[in-house]
Amino acid sequence: MTMEFTDRVTRVEPSATLAISALATELEQDGADVVDLSVGEPDFPTPQNIVDAGQEAMDAGHTGYTTSAGILELRKAISEKLAADGLDHGPEEIIVTPGAKQALYEIIQALIQDGDEVALLDPAWVSYEAMVKMAGGDLTRVDLSETDFQLEPALDDLEAAVSDETELLIVNSPSNPTGAVYTDAALEGVRDLAVEHDITVISDEIYKEITYGVEPTSLGTLEGMAERTVTVNGFSKAYSMTGWRLGYFAGPEELIDQAGKLHSHSVSSAVNFVQHAGVEALENTDDAVADMVEAFGERRELVIDLLDDHGVDVAVPDGAFYMMLPVADDDQAWCEGAIEDAHVATVPGSAFGTPGYARISYAASEERLEEGIERLAEEGYL
Repeated sequence: MTMEFTDRVTRVEPSATLAISALATELEQDGADVVDLSVGEPDFPTPQNIVDAGQEAMDAGHTGYTTSAGILELRKAISEKLAADGLDHGPEEIIVTPGAKQALYEIIQALIQDGDEVALLDPAWVSYEAMVKMAGGDLTRVDLSETDFQLEPALDDLEAAVSDETELLIVNSPSNPTGAVYTDAALEGVRDLAVEHDITVISDEIYKEITYGVEPTSLGTLEGMAERTVTVNGFSKAYSMTGWRLGYFAGPEELIDQAGKLHSHSVSSAVNFVQHAGVEALENTDDAVADMVEAFGERRELVIDLLDDHGVDVAVPDGAFYMMLPVADDDQAWCEGAIEDAHVATVPGSAFGTPGYARISYAASEERLEEGIERLAEEGYL
């Protein structure tokens, strides 16, 4: 029997970050010592108070279905968190999802159909493109590599890229894969274009709590943006809860109603006891988050210094835990060689729409970061 697959599936490639991680795992199973700098996963355990809250929720019997949008206690806690960021969204304007990736998928499916134009800021997280293609959308891309990955100097390019035909713009600040935090002036430029052309904007703020000396602004707080911004966040990065799969989005109630249909017919709801752990994360984990961010900041400085010792200059990230390493024009070959020869896993920049770079994650221990950089140098990759 020969199966025929839909265009919406065959038009996309598997996640490059997860593919590299799978290759690293395969090498490790063969006995190789791989320094994995490819995956965006903190090496810290989930804070114990969150683990305890999840266990207590299971013991209390919170193992059945919840309302599709999520338990009210968590949506209220998210609403309060958003209010602290300057965003006004009541619980009725929030959907809790199994990870922020699911939130993005539901939003794009609710807003984009065949032929709709979506604008991306490159380098852009690998799954944005795939999600847009699966919805039938067409991509317009703005290259930020010439401006040290900052948006403000490239606002003219963004203005040239969008039009009245643009349905959606995705903004990710702090950025994966660059760590860039966009200035208020950049976001105001986005606001002006979004209002002028009546564009809906997704503000992906999954790394908002991980910054170094800067305070990122939530796009939806700007005048004229509340009614056209969908804010996405989650628990994986700031709270080291990647495997718990918990995220959320907040936006205009009409979007919540429509996206809620997809949510209820696909995942039903996020896991019950995980949602209770999410309440604990939001309400009682600030100190643990601050400690992790401090450690990430120290690792950032370490990697910058190590690269500088080898004559490699990088754009210094202000947030998240990634940086873009300039490499050979064929970044795919560079990354494949790095993992095969040096046993160091990175992600090719072309996967993010920006060839000539490799993304490295410094969400690993200082010892492993030092080992990874030295291996790359010894094998001639720096």
